[in-house]
Amino acid sequence: MTDVLISTEGQVGRVRLNRPKAIHALNTAMCRDMLAALDAWRSDLEIEAVLIDHAEGRGFCAGGDIRMIAESGAGDGSAARAFFHTEYRLNHLLFTYAKPVVAFMDGITMGGGVGISQPAKYRVATENTKFAMPETGIGLFPDVGGGWYLSRLPGRIGQYLALTGARIDGAECLALGLASHYLPAAALEEAKSRIAAEPQQIEAVLRDLSVEQPEAKLLAHREAIDRLFASDTLEEVFAALEAGGSDFAAATLATLKTKSPQAMKVSLKLLLDGRTMPTFEDEMRQEYAVGCHVVQRHDFIEGVRAVIVEKDNAPRWNPATLEAVSDHVIDQIFAPLPPHEEWTPA
Repeated sequence: MTDVLISTEGQVGRVRLNRPKAIHALNTAMCRDMLAALDAWRSDLEIEAVLIDHAEGRGFCAGGDIRMIAESGAGDGSAARAFFHTEYRLNHLLFTYAKPVVAFMDGITMGGGVGISQPAKYRVATENTKFAMPETGIGLFPDVGGGWYLSRLPGRIGQYLALTGARIDGAECLALGLASHYLPAAALEEAKSRIAAEPQQIEAVLRDLSVEQPEAKLLAHREAIDRLFASDTLEEVFAALEAGGSDFAAATLATLKTKSPQAMKVSLKLLLDGRTMPTFEDEMRQEYAVGCHVVQRHDFIEGVRAVIVEKDNAPRWNPATLEAVSDHVIDQIFAPLPPHEEWTPA
């Protein structure tokens, strides 16, 4: 069984993720196959649009092949670097793609799933959408362009999502601009068949099948999030939460205390830099350098052990406190790679 199904239907290219037991988590071969298909369709005059979805199962894409990346990181890191290099090329190609891309974020859309849906011109959420960038819980950071997308969300919601890894639903995705349309899951097959028949009418088809989304619950906390996450210094965010005086602040602080201090500091800097990054290519180049450094550090290997391998959910972070993660450590993690090791676009 192939992990990604590539086909054409009418005048559209179809990309269907097909690893249901792994909730369609991306591996290097899947990214390579998608890159090849997108590259071929780019110059194919018969293909007018691209649809990305999943073949079966309960999620669009749960992320990347984290277990493989951690095993590689514990060794020489070469397989992890190869995965990131290929995945980020896919993210960048989608971001710069001239033909319209429609991503169907039906079900779990996390990590790598965010990376292949957010560059799409049309991002369809449903009542099943569960969107998150939960990487700080495994000692990683919101990569695949997270520094770009999250830093451009309203107020400080991006910083809140990056640090907490909070899950948001389809209505919240639409309200924040992470989704362009909200459709009932039952209407998705009709949307795909109508787009395949008339790819020039994507906007009209999605608008026609859209329904009014439920209330975006996260927006009720917008003022609190903007105030509590106002600082780009993690210690100041913690101080604000400790003085917050609300159930929301207390619950958020409790969540952050379970995350990797190093990963949270990396994430805050990533969003700070991402907000003024000149191009998405520059963003990917920086995230690749950060990723190459982080996957060989203790917290990522330990986070994957605790959350994914042994599932004891008791990671022993090192450094264990915010204060112990020095500016020097963050500078090392953000250090550019030598020119011959840098990420390059496809």
